[in-house]
Amino acid sequence: MTGQYFHNIDTKGRLFIPAKLREQLGDTLHVTVGQDGCLSVYSDTEWEKFQQKLDERNFTDVKKLRLMFAYMADCEPDAQGRILIPNHLRQRAKLEKEVVVAGIFNRVEIWNAQRWAKLEEEAFSSGSLEQAMEEMGL
Repeated sequence: MTGQYFHNIDTKGRLFIPAKLREQLGDTLHVTVGQDGCLSVYSDTEWEKFQQKLDERNFTDVKKLRLMFAYMADCEPDAQGRILIPNHLRQRAKLEKEVVVAGIFNRVEIWNAQRWAKLEEEAFSSGSLEQAMEEMGL
């Protein structure tokens, strides 16, 4: 999944998910806390892969993933392509009005627009993006 999309979350906590991303995510979107203060959104397939990896590795350190599972919400887009993000997730990610929806490889991330801008600025000014691209041979 790729791309960044700028949207507003409404007062009821509904957020439009672009059609391109909805097509890749499917009918049920698994939304939970992500890294660096964002929310991560997984398709059924990707969420099942993640759980399978945990099983294969006999992952038993519940403390490390407790909140990821506890905060999980299954969201289904309405007829307008919006999902209702539960209040506990909106608060955790500091989602108020302006939001960035970003396709990040196998998932979607939902960001407070100010946090996203800061992350973007840090990545471009520090050279970390270029370094990561070089390390991957791009």
